[in-house]
Amino acid sequence: MVFVPFFNGAHANDCADDGQEDAYGKAGENFKSAMPVGVILVGRALGDPQSDVNEARCKAVRSGFEAVRNHGNRVGGKARQNLNYRKARAHRYADQGCTGGSSLGRELGHDYEIILAAQRVSRALPVTMAAMRHRLERYFEFQRLGATWRTEALAGATTFVTMSYIIFVNPSVLRDAGMPFQAVVAATCCCAALGSILMGLLARYPIALAPGMGLNAYFAYTVVKGMGVPWETALGAVFLSGVAFLVLTAAGIRQLVLEAIPTELYAAVAAGIGLFIAMIGLRNAGIIVANPSTLVALGNLRDKNTALALFGLALTSVLLGRGVRAAMLLGILGTTLAGIVFGLVQWSPGAYRVAAIMATAGKLNVRGALHIGLLEIVFVFLFVDLFDNVGTLVGVGKKAGLFDATGHIPRLNRILFADAAATLAGSIAGTSTVTSYIESAAGVVAGGRTGVTAVVTGLLFIAALFVAPLVGAVPVAATAPALILVGSLMISHTAEIRWSEPSIAIPAFLTILTIPLTFSIATGLSIGFTAFALMKLVRGELHRKDWLVYALAAIFIARLIYLGGL
Repeated sequence: MVFVPFFNGAHANDCADDGQEDAYGKAGENFKSAMPVGVILVGRALGDPQSDVNEARCKAVRSGFEAVRNHGNRVGGKARQNLNYRKARAHRYADQGCTGGSSLGRELGHDYEIILAAQRVSRALPVTMAAMRHRLERYFEFQRLGATWRTEALAGATTFVTMSYIIFVNPSVLRDAGMPFQAVVAATCCCAALGSILMGLLARYPIALAPGMGLNAYFAYTVVKGMGVPWETALGAVFLSGVAFLVLTAAGIRQLVLEAIPTELYAAVAAGIGLFIAMIGLRNAGIIVANPSTLVALGNLRDKNTALALFGLALTSVLLGRGVRAAMLLGILGTTLAGIVFGLVQWSPGAYRVAAIMATAGKLNVRGALHIGLLEIVFVFLFVDLFDNVGTLVGVGKKAGLFDATGHIPRLNRILFADAAATLAGSIAGTSTVTSYIESAAGVVAGGRTGVTAVVTGLLFIAALFVAPLVGAVPVAATAPALILVGSLMISHTAEIRWSEPSIAIPAFLTILTIPLTFSIATGLSIGFTAFALMKLVRGELHRKDWLVYALAAIFIARLIYLGGL
């Protein structure tokens, strides 16, 4: 039923005064366009000059009120209060004899329109929310990927908890370069949040971003302390590498580089990263330690923190074995709780203000970074970040099943854009190069398949801006078991490698071996890729279409010679 703000009560009165026989027909049609059946009584009465107009009007008002009340039962909150006001007004009209057909019609029509508009909003709200949720699920491809909101949220929280150490480790490293600790904490949270949310919304992948650990060490100890470059100028070099990223992405060169990597090496990179992650976890847990004679050795298993990590490893393994979807997150939280109970969590929150970011924000020196001697630094930031990202993307993509039927990654351009934008934002905010985090694999193992996982991680980094000291309560011994188990799950990709084919097996083996032993995804990928190109060359498989493979191999060799395998 459609209602208009007022109906033609004046026309009805004119018809009644003139005593026209067709008054009901003309006035009734006007009333029906505005009011429910009850008001037609007014038209009928106005069409008959002998009837009691006021009484008929009162009946019309009461009948109309009943319709309003029935509609109002489905209107909530404010609209229901509005309805009570309309009810009182309707009774007042009835008590006063409901005089003034024209003004009455306008009032009633207006009242009905307000109430029905509220009713339409009340009905439309759940429909709108459901429609929005459906659109989001379709945008993130929930059905195709078998995703659910609960699983994606848990996966995002798992990724955040697993990589939250960066909130304090990155500032600790950059503090050695003379950068203010509190400012870098805030900058780390900001750029991690921006990069992860961009990756989730734009590229729709469960990959989180944050300042890279290897790159922050290069920034602090090689560039600033080793070369004597001011940290402001070093930030300028990071900014320039981000600009170069954007240019290479826009020109399609980064996509070509990624597509030039042989599909045979994808599984090797994923497995190598798995060993890399596991090695980091074993080291953080104290299960393995450095040894000058044998490189590594078994740590002190009687150490309390190592024992706590072993407990977390056993707990998380049991949860995974029983098929618990939130096993990683529950394992981390359970281990943290155990550490608190036994007094193994050393946590002393210090003073912290979000506004401290102003000490580093916008302090980069781009002009100084353009000096010819610093272009090498820009190249290193660009190179390492590019191939760290490529390796992470391949590793996480293989585990999450993100590759299409042809072996390519959809929306690759958006992935690279999100990474470049995060690097630019990081340099402006005051931190080293931002890169994709291999800890994202923990979220994938927890069930994350869409960009919602990365968005949740980004939102938690925003929350960490205001509660950063609380995040420090999670000990390294609680996150180390998650890294070890993620590595064990990623090593399964070795089954995809054709080990009977030497031209594939040798480069794959070198990739798997050198990623953890050089402690660098980029270096391991460089060695494996170069071996693959050399194998093709000696087998006489040199083709014009493979020009980029050999060009990249030449760059890798030059890098390893000139930079000493950094």
